[in-house]
Amino acid sequence: MTLLDGAFSSVSAADGCFVAPHEAGPHSRTWMAWPSSARIWGAGLAGVQGDIALIAKTIARYEPVTMCADGSANAAVAREMCGNSVAVVDDIPVNDCWIRDSGCLFRCNGDGGMDAIGLNFNGWGGKQASGKDARVARQMAAKVPLRFRSADFVAEPGAIETDGDGTLIATESSIINGNRNPGKTREQLEAAMMSAYGATRVIWVPGVMGLDITDDHIDATSRFVRPGVVMIQVSQLSDDDPYAEDSRRQLRILSEATDAKGRRLHVIRIESPVTTRVRSRDFLNSYLNFYTVNGAVITAQFGAAARDAAAGAALEQAVPGRKVEMLNLDRLYNGGGGVHCVTQHQPEG
Repeated sequence: MTLLDGAFSSVSAADGCFVAPHEAGPHSRTWMAWPSSARIWGAGLAGVQGDIALIAKTIARYEPVTMCADGSANAAVAREMCGNSVAVVDDIPVNDCWIRDSGCLFRCNGDGGMDAIGLNFNGWGGKQASGKDARVARQMAAKVPLRFRSADFVAEPGAIETDGDGTLIATESSIINGNRNPGKTREQLEAAMMSAYGATRVIWVPGVMGLDITDDHIDATSRFVRPGVVMIQVSQLSDDDPYAEDSRRQLRILSEATDAKGRRLHVIRIESPVTTRVRSRDFLNSYLNFYTVNGAVITAQFGAAARDAAAGAALEQAVPGRKVEMLNLDRLYNGGGGVHCVTQHQPEG
């Protein structure tokens, strides 16, 4: 494919034939971004780089990985830490590693065609410097190359879960928010989201506004494992923090919801982690911030052997035929994110 003229125009109704596929479909590669800012990470930078390298090398056992680094010097560090199995490029500058949110969505039309769309990343509502990351989606598309367009709303893909079959789940707190979409109604945002993803139904859950940098992304709590089936991480009854209360609201809403095809959602519950290692208040420790690759599912373990094993078994049952890889990613989680947050899948056309 070639990059077409007018590639930066907005999405229109004519784009309805393009669909953002479910993550569990076959991938041609995974995109990642190398963290290199001491201003953002401080003394924790080297540790986070180690966790990013571990994720990249694990994924590379299953499919190609392209790592975007901010210039040649940072690319050299990334190559040394990631090894020869990871392709590092230095011509897509990045502010940080959260490419799930800064990167483009790849869409397919079922006839071998593919394009890419960006959700206009603005640093989670201006909470972090994002001048470079705001251009990553376009630059990824140009690198392939693919036609690129900008959505008619501001959001991050981590806030929107798709089954690839017409249904989206999204957090109100992150999208119906004045720091992303001032003045836009729920109906306007639904229409823009469905156009961007090639979907026909949005299921909203409340989310939690203002506690973490993302205003609460859905990919830490509720995930489609396939069309019609959603996995939800539910906190213990004794937990009374805002995230625990929201997880219970999500369970109630999704247990009663039907998808775009009229199916009542089948809900698989998974218990939240028990950990003493990760102390960040900026992110919900989550088994469900997993990433599905060709032949595997990659997630975190938190050091409580019985709970980790139960989560791994639940994932193995939910996604049969894939190996579950559970990694110690405490340094990344202490920085506010997980495996899904630092990866973006490029599907096969």
